[in-house]
Amino acid sequence: MGRKRMTRAVFFDVDGVLVHGYHANPARVRAWDANLLADTGVDPERFRQEFIFDIFVKKVIIGETALIDALERRLPSLGYRGSPMAFAHYWLTQDSVLNQDLLAVIRRLKGRSDLKLFIATNQEHLRANRLWSHMGLSELFEDIFYAARIGAQKPDPRFFDFIEHRIGKQDEPPLFFDDSPKVVDGARRHGWEAVQFDSVEDCTNHPWIAERLA
Repeated sequence: MGRKRMTRAVFFDVDGVLVHGYHANPARVRAWDANLLADTGVDPERFRQEFIFDIFVKKVIIGETALIDALERRLPSLGYRGSPMAFAHYWLTQDSVLNQDLLAVIRRLKGRSDLKLFIATNQEHLRANRLWSHMGLSELFEDIFYAARIGAQKPDPRFFDFIEHRIGKQDEPPLFFDDSPKVVDGARRHGWEAVQFDSVEDCTNHPWIAERLA
């Protein structure tokens, strides 16, 4: 009998990796809210302090409160009188610039039988669904694992435990590309091979990936 061909699970983060937006390296941040005040009347600094760093991080990102419910509750105090659906659409549209150079690499990897591609990201339900269903990521990846689905954020061990339960026993440690040093450290503590991502070369120059792109 022939030797069973081994496969490896390869994971990519969203923001700072698959999407040009927030990045752990401030020099690489692409601000989605640069025109927020002019376009919506909402001050971006207040939005960050009073929404993102509060109810969004504490409740929305882990699935305890829906994004639209949170926006409905908080936007009036920020001076916004329009529809929270319209605001969410603006936000999700502005924060959706895909890293096409990296996606081109992933398309090449997609054709191989010795790996499976996944997304692992701190997202709420609405944006995760938009990325998956409307921006083509479902065509490249097997699944998207995200904080609101799991009920925990990276680098919480529960995040990695959930994924391992879903994908089953692996022949090799999962390989994970993430821009956050804290997340990379957490993944490594969990037994994954994690690489801090700053540019597409961090993926293409990785020995295991480079061998498969050759």
